[in-house]
Amino acid sequence: MTSTLAPLLTSRWGNPDSWTLEGYRAAGGYQALAQALTMDPATVLNAVKDSGLRGRGGAGFPTGVKWSFLPASDGGPRYLVVNADESEPGTCKDIPLMLADPHSLIEGMIITSYAIGCHHAFIYLRGEVVHVYRRLLAAVREARAAGLIGDSVLGSGFPLELTVHAGAGAYICGEETALLDSLEGRRGQPRLKPPFPAEAGLYARPTVVNNVESIASVPWIVARGADWWKSMGTEKSTGVAIYSLSGHVARPGQYEAPLGITMRQLIDLAGGIRAGHELKFWMPGGSSTPMFTPAQLDVPLDYDAVAAAGSMLGTRALQVFDETVCVVRAVSRWMEFYAHESCGKCTPCREGTFWLRAVLRRIEAGAGKEEDMQILEDIPKSIVGRAFCPLGDGAPASLTSSLKFFRAEYVEHIVSGRCPFDHAASYLFEAVAA
Repeated sequence: MTSTLAPLLTSRWGNPDSWTLEGYRAAGGYQALAQALTMDPATVLNAVKDSGLRGRGGAGFPTGVKWSFLPASDGGPRYLVVNADESEPGTCKDIPLMLADPHSLIEGMIITSYAIGCHHAFIYLRGEVVHVYRRLLAAVREARAAGLIGDSVLGSGFPLELTVHAGAGAYICGEETALLDSLEGRRGQPRLKPPFPAEAGLYARPTVVNNVESIASVPWIVARGADWWKSMGTEKSTGVAIYSLSGHVARPGQYEAPLGITMRQLIDLAGGIRAGHELKFWMPGGSSTPMFTPAQLDVPLDYDAVAAAGSMLGTRALQVFDETVCVVRAVSRWMEFYAHESCGKCTPCREGTFWLRAVLRRIEAGAGKEEDMQILEDIPKSIVGRAFCPLGDGAPASLTSSLKFFRAEYVEHIVSGRCPFDHAASYLFEAVAA
């Protein structure tokens, strides 16, 4: 068994009262903030930039570089918005982080705000997770009472207000510009770019939008230095990250390890594939990333290596499926999600996901036609590169990759007139026909 786990963000999760200010401070919390306040803001920004920290929300863009895109101050407001709208199927790292250790996020937000000259920061949280919303509100109240938020953070003269906002629940609001529209009270739909949020974001002012895990990593970098952070991970994907393992492993859960660990090692840490079964396919970054098979188990799980292998690391939502799973059914379920969650702004995504869902339902139910295979090949070509936002581009990823690896399984559904994994699947077609 490998011993490459490196718990940092997850190191306090099991502590008594880890979510309270007292519990967080007992574990060394807010020491990095006190240190940052003695530094020049530009020095803090450069430390994060030099660390090579890449965004943990999916795209993997360098965090410090993103901060540096803000234009020179014109005396007006600038904002920090934390994207906590964790909606990608299979992604489940930010919710437990905020639930078990909300002050790590708040400390990271205060340091980040100080570095970029922001005086009002926001957390945009998925509204369904009411328990996390309440915990964040309680943590903000504690921080404000302790002088960590307000007119003068820790008596430094630096003012900061922090608002926790609960969204109405929409996958599209994970896209940063749709999130900003929702935060402003409008319907969450992606904006045309440019201008990018760094130039005209929230309320048309310069804005940094970062993921929860990205911001929660900042105190560690400030406290221990950029070189320490770069000593972990790979050359271009530095530091540690939380890998969310779900599906057919013995011990699903959150595994924090340096970037570059392999899926084989993580499955080993998770106790292996469930007893009596073998791995069939897995998703490296959630359902909007192309799937992998056992042949890719030794691909280093960093941004560049996974991309070179034909997929995306994304949010590191590692979903594991054994040989009992019907690929057609799995892809059909994901397409149900994308068709339902399409914001409808652009035709390729709105219509493409609708028709892909209909064809997949038909094939799974045993009523597929020979020409359906060509339809499944053609529609994604009309979506990818033509959708208004990256979420549309990712919608058919599981389908196109499954056709690459498991085309024979689709054909078997059509030729045999049934799902070989479930003889009762015809109810789906009957429901559609009705």
